[in-house]
Amino acid sequence: FVGPLVGAWSDQSTSKWGRRRPVIVAGLISTVVAGLLYSGAEQIMGEGKGVYLAAVMQWVLDFTVNAMQTPFRALVSDLVAPKQQLPMQIFFAVVCAVGGFIAFSIMKIYDKTEDHMLELMGLVLLLNVVCVGAALSVATEKQYVRTGDVNSSACGPLAGMLAGFKGMPKAFYLLLFISSMVWMGNTVWGTYGQIWFSQSVYPGDPDAEEGPSARSYVKGADAFDSAGQIGSIVQLPLALAFMGLSLTKIPSHIILGPCILVGGVVCFLSAFVVGHQHVLATICFVLSNVPLTAIGSIPYGIVAVWSKAAVQAGNVGSVAMQMAVLNCCITVGQELCHMILGGLESYESVDVALKNLFIISAVANGTAGICAFFLKCGQAPGKSTKEKSIESDESEEVSTSIE
Repeated sequence: FVGPLVGAWSDQSTSKWGRRRPVIVAGLISTVVAGLLYSGAEQIMGEGKGVYLAAVMQWVLDFTVNAMQTPFRALVSDLVAPKQQLPMQIFFAVVCAVGGFIAFSIMKIYDKTEDHMLELMGLVLLLNVVCVGAALSVATEKQYVRTGDVNSSACGPLAGMLAGFKGMPKAFYLLLFISSMVWMGNTVWGTYGQIWFSQSVYPGDPDAEEGPSARSYVKGADAFDSAGQIGSIVQLPLALAFMGLSLTKIPSHIILGPCILVGGVVCFLSAFVVGHQHVLATICFVLSNVPLTAIGSIPYGIVAVWSKAAVQAGNVGSVAMQMAVLNCCITVGQELCHMILGGLESYESVDVALKNLFIISAVANGTAGICAFFLKCGQAPGKSTKEKSIESDESEEVSTSIE
């Protein structure tokens, strides 16, 4: 709920530094603080006592990363022309592919990453500071001047959040459902992929100090990192292909639907076919980047196009809030995945629980993929009553002139 409020506040901000830059800087600062507290929880609280601090800071990191992503996407949307909205939002997937490759490469520095969280997180945060600094040095904003009546009270962001839904087509709500379902499947790979590799595909034991189980665990973790690197490499041309397709007349939902269905097939194979087949597990992980790349880029382009159309129809511009709502779908999908696996693990082993989670994710992706074909993104959002009235008046004037 905080993300959309932050997005609405950003949309209405009249700061001399711009609407997006202050939110990005605040998000970066909170990310650095939360990241250091998360990774250094054991050192701060003592061995075995840092779990609660780490848990809270992980929640904060979840929020700050999403909060930073929203104004970045909105900033790009502010700066580009309407015809560039979809390809530029898809370009974020290109950047994510590069970032993902770097992240998986960093994880290969140590055999057991969980024993070196502070060093690894410090490196990640340094990269974040450098990248954000570089972005803000080249992207400039003018001070936003409000037009019309805008609620400037403490409830202003809440009113702005609600106003941001005006002018959006009904398909927007279907897109939110689709994104939530797909992100549930993505979380299986992103959060529990290493556990699946190191304890299911490779029968390892994370608590074993030595012996076959310990070696299998290290091999599984290394295989996961390698699969992640390959997946990030594949994600790069995939994102560029989506950019190319976005410049054609092919509707966005026709591109999105099949990509999501690929995720359903991959989850099905992981549940029933992979077993201990290491190569097939790697192939499935790499192919999971197809729905990940699609859902992480195409919906934002769709929303940016819809938002511009809503503004042209006379509604209040709220692109940051709308993208923040779309980002909420990431959190919804993540929480669904965590809650389902937590429930399954209460009476099943990790192996069985992950298998059933893959089955549920396959159903979720399949449902979302079918729903994507009903988005009808080739159709522009409906015109406002005001716009229809103006067009009607103009038509009557033309008719009278002809008579």
